Amino acid sequence: MSVPTRLVRRLRAARENNTEIRNQETLEGILFSLPYLLVFSVFLLYPLLKGLYMSLHDWNAIYPSQSEFVFLENYVRMINDPMFWNALWNTVYFVVLTVPPLVMLGLALALGVNRQLKGRRFLRMVFFSPYVLTVAVVALIWIELYAPSYGVFNYYIMQIGIEPPNWLNSATFGMPAVALATIWWTLGFNFVILLSARQGIPERLYEAARLDGAYGWRAFRDITLPQMKPALVFVTVVQFIASFQIFGQVFIMTGGGPGNATDTLVMYLYKAAFNQHEFGYAAAVGYFLFVVLIAVSMVNYKLAGDSA
Repeated sequence: MSVPTRLVRRLRAARENNTEIRNQETLEGILFSLPYLLVFSVFLLYPLLKGLYMSLHDWNAIYPSQSEFVFLENYVRMINDPMFWNALWNTVYFVVLTVPPLVMLGLALALGVNRQLKGRRFLRMVFFSPYVLTVAVVALIWIELYAPSYGVFNYYIMQIGIEPPNWLNSATFGMPAVALATIWWTLGFNFVILLSARQGIPERLYEAARLDGAYGWRAFRDITLPQMKPALVFVTVVQFIASFQIFGQVFIMTGGGPGNATDTLVMYLYKAAFNQHEFGYAAAVGYFLFVVLIAVSMVNYKLAGDSA
């Protein structure tokens, strides 16, 4: 047998062996992912498709087989409903009130506690501890703080001779009051993420910068911010998604009132489904929210890719 023929046979055998290995790895990968794919299909994919199906019907929750197919009628109604736009505007207003303070305060606290301060471990616990509370506990605490007759805020406002507002029953102050409670509650999450990101920056970068005369703001601008960019993008998008789904605090603290001044998108969806029993219309609103959150996730993916 000639040398070229033996070489060709060896190469062919090597290719067949590699193909068998790839097939074996593919089969193992599928078997390894199968439990997750099963859970994903049952608890996420099926509800997602069922929600889309419901949004195209005048849904009868008691007798689903009697539901009437209305195609895009629920979506057209949603677009033409002033209450929907009011809820969307209130939700955007809440996002604007909460996301920038949550990111900037989280960053400020993370940088401050990262310094060699006495009692910094205690401060870390203090800043993070509200985050472990449930939404019901947080709402009840802040309802007491905002109480018109004996609340802490109104007490100090009256001490300086100003007539205090009825915070949670005010169309002007209702949403900012809920936003302040939310900032106090969820700030600890951002604080922990950003503190971890700051501690992951090698100190040799700051030492090299000091040799070049870079201190204070210049070191923050040229080292700290670029190094923490992935974490900042992450907390910004997570907070945006969480704020856009605001429900529990509003439901307990204001019930969407006074009037509809604090009626958010999820609150509007809840009322459509469980107060008015219009489940198809509520599913259409839910799908609008889903599309918005998917768009934000794609922005997150783009920003995270650019910062990598």
